[in-house]
Amino acid sequence: MFYGAIVWDPWLIVSQIVCLQCLYYLTLGSFMAILVGTRVSHMSLMYFFDFSTLTASTVTTWCAIVSFLLSSLAGAIYLLYLVERAKKCLDFSATLYIIHLFICIIYGGWPSSITWWVVNVTGFALMSLLGEWLCIRRELQEIPITRLRSNV
Repeated sequence: MFYGAIVWDPWLIVSQIVCLQCLYYLTLGSFMAILVGTRVSHMSLMYFFDFSTLTASTVTTWCAIVSFLLSSLAGAIYLLYLVERAKKCLDFSATLYIIHLFICIIYGGWPSSITWWVVNVTGFALMSLLGEWLCIRRELQEIPITRLRSNV
């Protein structure tokens, strides 16, 4: 099959979405444990999904904001290895953040904090743009051609 030929494989797409979502939350949890977990006595899902925790008022909430932004940078690297195509990075990033929005709505209601929206839109932009840039760099690399016989 030629590179660029479109093949509709819904199981591949769903598995990529699930894998990307899981890796994003695993990375977010790791950063939250390191940055926020050292400052609070009890970590909970509130720091992941409650919009009221993302304010710029305390050092702990700034650590949560940094955790979200670092996770989006890591997500760009995950896009490089999971999606591998620059034109699909925006779609997968948007899917990840839309799913995150739905989970936040279920957990704590509609996010009414402007800080929550700024952090998530910035994370989405970082993830999609950096992921596209990394994928374009990989797509533009030269393909090494080795000789099968050295005495030809």
